[in-house]
Amino acid sequence: MAIYLRQICLVGADLPAIRADLEAVFGTPVCHVDPAVGKFGLENILMAFGTQFLEVVSPTREGTAAGRYIDRRGGDGGYMVITQVREKAEQDEVRANAAANNVRVAYDSDRGHWHIMQLHPGDMRAAFFEVEWDDVGDVTGHWNPVGGTEWQELPPSEVSHGILAAELQSDDPAALAAHWSAVSGLPVETRDGIPHIALANAALRFVEATDGRGPGLGALDIRTSDAARIKAAAEARGLPATDRQVTVCGTRFNLIE
Repeated sequence: MAIYLRQICLVGADLPAIRADLEAVFGTPVCHVDPAVGKFGLENILMAFGTQFLEVVSPTREGTAAGRYIDRRGGDGGYMVITQVREKAEQDEVRANAAANNVRVAYDSDRGHWHIMQLHPGDMRAAFFEVEWDDVGDVTGHWNPVGGTEWQELPPSEVSHGILAAELQSDDPAALAAHWSAVSGLPVETRDGIPHIALANAALRFVEATDGRGPGLGALDIRTSDAARIKAAAEARGLPATDRQVTVCGTRFNLIE
């Protein structure tokens, strides 16, 4: 089983302000806007971090699942861990694991050449877990949620080069890690006393919730070549920043050089 982290989705109330913050801090422009999310009462932006992507969705009407999520977690923050598999059989295996662990499929869209499966965030106990398959199977290039390969037409960021890890927080990190392991079919590893699940190109890290917001997707590790520049840009916009971490859209970004 090889599962690749291709995209992280955040949710926020003020999309124009969040977009301005992200573009300024991480030096990467919006590479795609997907009008199809409108059917869910959302608008979105996507930007490239190396060959992975950061998405932000924002409610455009009352009563959306995303809006309820913002209310439940007390503000903007992490929403979805979105992954890709090369083989349809691998997606089917995760689906079977989910069913065996009483995890519901929240959204399922089989488009023949492209199949999206989202597992329910309540059942996953922290965030949506999405597993996608397409018949191209390019885990570093073509990606349907950003329009295929159109994202490659924009110059890459000079300072932000990839997503190394997603941090999921819980009152019981070991139990959460075991649950995600059972669903993903990937083993739990302990690194410095902290449970991890190694994906093919990144990691999921499971930590105790200490920020008062409860279970959720709390932080990302970003590979950068200039942490000082990112910190300065965040400070210039009045965002929380230290030498190794900035906070944007209610999410902690750990800066890894």
